[in-house]
Amino acid sequence: MLKIHNNLNKQKELFTPIDPTNVRLYVCGMTVYDYCHLGHARVLVVFDVVNRYLRKVYGEKCVTYVRNITDIDDNIIKRAKENGESIPTLTQRFIDEMNVDADALGIRRPDSEPRATQHMDEIVEMIQTLVDKGSAYQGADGGDVYYDVSSFEGYGKLSGKNTEDLRSGARVEVVEAKDDPLDFVLWKMAKPEEGTSWPSPWGEGRPGWHIECSAMSTSCLGNHFDIHGGGLDLQFPHHENEIAQSEAATGEKFVNVWMHNGFVRLDEEKMSKSLGNFFTIREVLKQYDPEVVRFFILNSHYRSPLNYSDKHLDEGKAALTTLYTALRGLDINDGAEDAEFEKHFTAAMDDDFNTPKAVAALFVLACEINRERDSDPSTASKLASILKRLAGYLGLLERDPDAFLQGAQGEAAGAKGFSVDAIDALIAERLEARANKDWAGSDRIRDELAAQGIVLEDGGGGTTWRRE
Repeated sequence: MLKIHNNLNKQKELFTPIDPTNVRLYVCGMTVYDYCHLGHARVLVVFDVVNRYLRKVYGEKCVTYVRNITDIDDNIIKRAKENGESIPTLTQRFIDEMNVDADALGIRRPDSEPRATQHMDEIVEMIQTLVDKGSAYQGADGGDVYYDVSSFEGYGKLSGKNTEDLRSGARVEVVEAKDDPLDFVLWKMAKPEEGTSWPSPWGEGRPGWHIECSAMSTSCLGNHFDIHGGGLDLQFPHHENEIAQSEAATGEKFVNVWMHNGFVRLDEEKMSKSLGNFFTIREVLKQYDPEVVRFFILNSHYRSPLNYSDKHLDEGKAALTTLYTALRGLDINDGAEDAEFEKHFTAAMDDDFNTPKAVAALFVLACEINRERDSDPSTASKLASILKRLAGYLGLLERDPDAFLQGAQGEAAGAKGFSVDAIDALIAERLEARANKDWAGSDRIRDELAAQGIVLEDGGGGTTWRRE
């Protein structure tokens, strides 16, 4: 039975979907004005696995996964102005780049990917509802529209923050037009220099960030749905504000389960664009195979901090090499099952998507495959089939083993070294040398290949190779 840590009550609890035939998941996606960094990669990978595993548990067609795109905000307007390009041109360019990165990491496309600019009617309608209910107001200067935090009794229930403490904190923006420093903007009045706006009952303008997600999520999934996810940095104020405005507008509970993945850290400091200490996904993929990056992310529990280092990525590469080597040369049968081997993987995933323990279960399977490979090839093939299927729920081992083991590990690796044809030719030359008992010539070829990072493996079925 699947249990999920619910950040709303800070407890691990049995997951009970509202409708088991339509489990609904919403994740806060990217703000598209730059390339995605490793923090974004973690969100993409973590909730891709949640999506995959929910479909395993409830059925492929019984899950609706929505991941939004923020395509209008202050950063986007600023970057478009700096670049001298239109906002739609900028955002579409980085949506396309985001998809390139996501596809490389093996991320399945969500069922729906709403954009804020395509949901202006729903956004304006939700704000109007809040105004009509007395939960929002237009500022004293007749400008921006604000949410009245004092009107929502449960404010702070997700983050655990106290409103009085917040009012005295340094993060509160003091604006004279607000009734209360804690109130947050729902609709920003148009500024001529921004060059973009939409009509509303309060005048031309654009939405605040928080209201965009409330309008998009409820529009796509209904007023009350199962799981809302995102990075831990969004818990406050973004997700706290989403709860307040959504529940005030609809009169219903907004979300049952709140999931947040931990930060990616570099030198023990959160990796982020604002701190300028981040690596883009594109930069990392120049050095490492995308599946290695995915494995690196999944080898830590999603709620834990993830410490970035080349050492950890190199370890991920070695681990994946071990798993792919176990699959090599064996027939895969999609229908193979073995409850004893599968129960450890399932138990790990049912325990709040514990991917490190699930990965450990894959290595137990790989060891058993290697034990059976020579003595009982049919059993080894059966276990390999199970290994490949279970790994697929993590988005791993979905390639042909030789494609991984013999492929260039990242763009940088592809720029040097021997081609596959050249390697095969040298292996054939070495085999001939061995047949002629030319051991010195055989060793010379092995050393030549080793210098290029090519590892030869001699076995009963002949010589195979992989990149180091």
